[in-house]
Amino acid sequence: MLTREENDLLTRTDRGTPGGEMMRRYWLPAALSEELPAGADAPLQIRLVGEDLVLFRDDDGRPGLLGLHCPHRGADLSYGRVEDGGLRCVYHGWLFDVSGQCRDQPGEPEGSDFCRKVRQLSYPCQELGGVIFAYLGPGEPPLLPRYEFLTVPEEQRFVSKNYQDCNYLQGSEGNIDPVHNNLLHHPNTNLEHTGVDGYQGFRGGRGPVPGLQRLDCEVTRFGLELCDTTPASPGQDNLRTYNFVMPSLTVFPGPMGGKRGYSGNWHVPIDNVSHFKYTFIFNRYEPIDRDLARRRLGLGLNPDYRLVQNKSNRYMQDRAAMKTHSYSGIQGFAAQDTWAIEGMGPIYDRTQEHLGYSDKIIVAARKQLLKAVEDVRQGKDPQHVTRDPAGNSFPDMVVWVETVPEGTDWRQFRRQVQAQMEQAAAQPAAAPVA
Repeated sequence: MLTREENDLLTRTDRGTPGGEMMRRYWLPAALSEELPAGADAPLQIRLVGEDLVLFRDDDGRPGLLGLHCPHRGADLSYGRVEDGGLRCVYHGWLFDVSGQCRDQPGEPEGSDFCRKVRQLSYPCQELGGVIFAYLGPGEPPLLPRYEFLTVPEEQRFVSKNYQDCNYLQGSEGNIDPVHNNLLHHPNTNLEHTGVDGYQGFRGGRGPVPGLQRLDCEVTRFGLELCDTTPASPGQDNLRTYNFVMPSLTVFPGPMGGKRGYSGNWHVPIDNVSHFKYTFIFNRYEPIDRDLARRRLGLGLNPDYRLVQNKSNRYMQDRAAMKTHSYSGIQGFAAQDTWAIEGMGPIYDRTQEHLGYSDKIIVAARKQLLKAVEDVRQGKDPQHVTRDPAGNSFPDMVVWVETVPEGTDWRQFRRQVQAQMEQAAAQPAAAPVA
């Protein structure tokens, strides 16, 4: 368990808190590109790590992120006009560009240089992979990581998000809790992924047997490499390698199984008691069926990116289905996970938990986060803040599922897969790795 102080360090992300200052050293998803399409003339009000902000595109389509309240008299800039190279407040007409510089003040005398002295709070933005990212930290921004799922062609990726009514860490830790996959998510009517190599042999295609997993992890340059080993048929093991990526991203096999691509969940604080989960799926070789991806995830969303299955309707749990084909009675991965983490409360009190063997990966990730908080306190970049372009690719972020001979060393296996993937990446027209 964590001490109360450690729990606060990792869950409080407001500006000025140790955890908040750590989180602000990374590029964070601020919105989906679809929320602010090209040519959009309406700004988007957002809240990100406890800050109220307005996101807009200028006349050239560049995203800009400003403090929500006009520095003149505090009006809400999300009601502003996108024009003349910036965002204009509709109260007194002050105009701000994407850097926050005031460019026009209609009420000031002709020849006044007052506007040059006024700069609104602003944060750098970059757009990649269907997401608008923002850097809310001090100094020169680091490089935006060039993850595979952000750099494939648009038709080869799926990206969405859903609101979760609790602290971000609850969602992030759920991704690195492998045992729940075998219970909460199995058996389930939403099991298209059981055709992935290594899953169809377990319990008649219904998932690995709980209690037989061997879990391991090692520190990497980006976070932790993880392995879940489960006995398959006699003489064979199933290896599932995935990665925790600082500060709150997990990449895992998902429906592509690693060979054709993988999935990712990135939990981004709105404030201390709510967050968005950004979900990514990509295919290295061919277009994604987005409708199928959405169905597999169980992503039934309202226009505000809240799940149709939610706390107000008890996630549409069907207790009759629990007797026949659904362990939880809740349909779909998205609603199942959201139920689990929202039920812990707004900020889970980790001083009350009782951790066992199956939580060893969660413990390791917490140590990485606490170290990152301490690094920032000491004036250093935390783990996985990338500034060298040569290090801004991630062939070592191996995500894979495969049945192998019993006793196979997962680290050696992982290195072999990495070498195969690097070879395939050097030959773009190559077929999927067998």
